[in-house]
Amino acid sequence: MTDAHETAADPSLRTTGGAPPDDAGSSVTQAPTPLLEPREGIPPVIADASALAEVTAAFAAGRGPVAVDAERASGYRYGQRAYLVQLRREGAGTALIDPVACPDLSGLGAAIADVEWVLHAATQDLPCLRDIGMVPARIFDTELAGRLAGFPRVGLGAMVENVLGFVLEKGHSAVDWSTRPLPEPWLRYAALDVELLVDLRDALEKELDRQGKLEWARQEFDAIASAPPAEPRKDPWRRTSGMHKVRRRRQLAVVRELWQTRDRIAQRRDVSPGKVLGDAAIVEAALALPANAHALAALNGFGRVNRRQLEQWQVAVDRARSLSESQLPQPGQAVTGPPPPRAWADKDPAAAARLSAARAGVTALAEQLNMPQENLITPDTVRRVCWEPPATVDARSVAAALAGHGARPWQVEQVTPVLVTALSQEVS
Repeated sequence: MTDAHETAADPSLRTTGGAPPDDAGSSVTQAPTPLLEPREGIPPVIADASALAEVTAAFAAGRGPVAVDAERASGYRYGQRAYLVQLRREGAGTALIDPVACPDLSGLGAAIADVEWVLHAATQDLPCLRDIGMVPARIFDTELAGRLAGFPRVGLGAMVENVLGFVLEKGHSAVDWSTRPLPEPWLRYAALDVELLVDLRDALEKELDRQGKLEWARQEFDAIASAPPAEPRKDPWRRTSGMHKVRRRRQLAVVRELWQTRDRIAQRRDVSPGKVLGDAAIVEAALALPANAHALAALNGFGRVNRRQLEQWQVAVDRARSLSESQLPQPGQAVTGPPPPRAWADKDPAAAARLSAARAGVTALAEQLNMPQENLITPDTVRRVCWEPPATVDARSVAAALAGHGARPWQVEQVTPVLVTALSQEVS
């Protein structure tokens, strides 16, 4: 049981339902209010050095946390760069910055680096913000806060509506933000995304504090803010949709060659790889191993490709066909952790029993704490500890194992008793 019903009953938070469930259920009936315009209107887009300097000074002199958001052009452009950055801070108002015209925002980032940044789903925006020089020291992630507090819907629109009682218009979330000039309705949408972010942060902080989870959230936020940039993914071509159909090594080589060719073209054109050639077409060609461009043109996804493009795809297929056996990719990536759980019963029945008990215990604890299991402890951590448990199973050794796999102190404290019990399981 949580104290979320108290938050819902607090008229200052304008809650309209969807708060963390309690034994009595939600009883809030107040209708949400559409949020149609930013309170100071739509600010002009910052697109030159002098205007950026003014915004930097204003935000450095502002008060309290700063709301931060970024818009990308996923599905339209190559990569995940930011095409619009939105900020709001008390005393500074809202700023919309064009990072294409102003690609170096390190000065702005430094001016607010020591201020708490409020983001929604921070791990999505921090990489593209880092690329333009904006790196926070402290964050508050309203999406993660909602998960820890037990909200069933944690999208920004749902959270603003359920916690604050306002409806955000979300019709432009998937548009091409590389468009210039940006249409006024898109700019309005972008400004509204940071309009209430600090208010949402304050309400969620109160709710987390009531549930005794505020320190847990702070540990999670610190872990996100201090995490190093992600390492480049090894063999990204293996993530091609439909790869499960590709079995033979020669076919895998075709996928690799077509994927890498597509990636080079997409990067050169600055378009999404999917707009160059679909994953389904790559898999189709890999399965068919066409001997020439005429055979390739008969496959789904290649029929409308012009002759010059068709030939470059066939060249990639021919490269794969000409590789020696030693040059062909292996069927699977090297496994660095435990085997897939489905194989545990045959490989190590005792480990399978431990994992079954651990999963049941974690599920029950997550339900008791009213949060998703993956936020209580990552499934990968549970698998690793169950596959290779400490030599001596006790609270100290299990806690050390969890910490060694990156679990935060609050997670170690909560999960250790469950895993001590699970790791003591015997095969019946």
